[in-house]
Order: sequence, then structure tokens, then C-alpha cells
Amino acid sequence: MCAAARMHPEEPVVDAALVRRLVSAQFPEWVGLPVTPVGSAGADNAMFRLGPELAVRLPRVEWAAGDVRREHRWLPGLAPRLPLPVPVPVAVGRPAAGYPWEWSVLRWLDGVNPAVGALAAPGALARDLAGFVNALRAVDPSGAPVGPRSVPLASRDGATRAAIAQLAGAIDTAAATALWDKALGLPEYDGPPVWMHGDLTPGNLLLSRTGRLAAVLDFALMGVGDPTADLIAAWYLLPASARPAFRSALHVDDAMWARARAWAFSIALVTIPYYRHTDQARTANARYVVREVLADRGR
Repeated sequence: MCAAARMHPEEPVVDAALVRRLVSAQFPEWVGLPVTPVGSAGADNAMFRLGPELAVRLPRVEWAAGDVRREHRWLPGLAPRLPLPVPVPVAVGRPAAGYPWEWSVLRWLDGVNPAVGALAAPGALARDLAGFVNALRAVDPSGAPVGPRSVPLASRDGATRAAIAQLAGAIDTAAATALWDKALGLPEYDGPPVWMHGDLTPGNLLLSRTGRLAAVLDFALMGVGDPTADLIAAWYLLPASARPAFRSALHVDDAMWARARAWAFSIALVTIPYYRHTDQARTANARYVVREVLADRGR
């Protein structure tokens, strides 16, 4: 079978044959289970289904390699406290067979990624997503790691401005710069540290056949701190008509809402030039976010 499409410079070749070698050498109890590549929307990990009940996830890049231990340390304790299924770690694999990092075996979760712009039940989905975020925030944060995205917007200033410059001619760079300049003047979060997922984007969400939220994936950016970044789903996923329901269910004030919009904008801007030649789906979603955020200025 073919290797997972490469998205990063110097990314190792990861294919079903490699997964079979790794599993056979380290987990003989699963030898003989079929290995099937999964068309995942994830950019930092390659995903394969292992038999009917398991999944194998392998980091594509070094910066994602440490996420394996983070998920295996914290997800077993979080999962029982959440209203929706999340990946349950089963085992950690070792580097071997030319593959350089640890990798995960997890329970398989059924569902489909949302089709942005064609959601069957956007209002219900907004409430489902808010319910998940509220439940996550209610978990005791004691001893938990700081979330990688629990940082001020200003920490993204250089990367965001560089991306805006790279997108000259493709977006309204004057409007984008003005929006970003204004966002940098917003007050920072001053509430208590709470749990956050960190990357509630369409590729990390699974829907049921009725369009309701069925599972939440990829907790690589989880941690505690400022939960603003968990609101990016309002622009990454939801249409404008469903955003008020999401915001109301989370009791978000004006400053946090504006910071969240700027977070979504910054992530999307940086995504487009990095992935535009390697991941068309991710780039298309990022362009959607940029359009929606800029459109918000006139709503």
C-alpha cells in the first residue's frame, strides 16, 4: 500500500508495511490484524486502522513526537469525565525499523469528519461542542501540564505578520493587518487555569450520521491555562448563524470572543503558506476561516 502523503520537509516514509513490521515486532498479540491507511485530516500524525477495534498513530514530525506520552499520561483520566468518546491509549510503541519516534496504539472511534459549509445540524453541533468544552473545563486541573496554546496572542505576532506578507494578492492584507493590530490590544485572560483541548478543528472532530458530535480526537495540544484557543471552532467549523449558540452556551465575554477570533485568524493565516502545496483540504479550511473572520468585521 502507498505511504501516507508527506506534508513536512524530511518527513519519514510511513506506510502499511512499516506499521506491520512495528506491530509484529513489538505487539505479537496483534500480528495478522489487517493494517489499513486512514484518510485522516491530521497533519502531524499518520493514521492506520489495525483490525476492527484499534488504530495506530505515528508522528510525522519531531515536534509531534512528544505528544504520544502526553496523551498516554492524561487521556485515561480525562476520558471518564467527558461526555463524548475520546481516543483511549492502549499501548506505546518504540522507535524501530528505521522509524525514529514513539508511536501509539489507540481504540478506534467511528464517525466522519464534518464537511464545513454543509453541516446537517449546525445549531445542535454548536451546543454539542460547547457541552464538551464546558465538561473539559470542569475537570480538576491540579498537576496538569500547561497547554501549548495557553500563551498571549503577542507570541504569534511575528509568524502572523510573516504569513500576511506571504499572502499578498491572495487576501486583503490591509484588512488582515488592521484586524491583527487591533487584536493585539485586547486584554489578556485573567481567569483561573482550566483544561483545554487546544485544537478543536474539523479534522479532530467526528460526527454521527445525524450530524451530531460523536467523538473528539487528537489531544496533542491539551493542557491547562487560558482556554481561549478552544473557541476557534466557531470560525473553523460553524457557520455564522450557529456561532451565537456556541458562545452563549460557554458564557464568553466580548474580550475572549475577540481573542478567539484572532487565534483562529492567526492559525489559519500561518497554515495557508505552509500547507498550500501539500494539504489541499487543510488549506481550503484555512482559507474559509480567513474569509469568515474578515466577514465578521462587517456583520
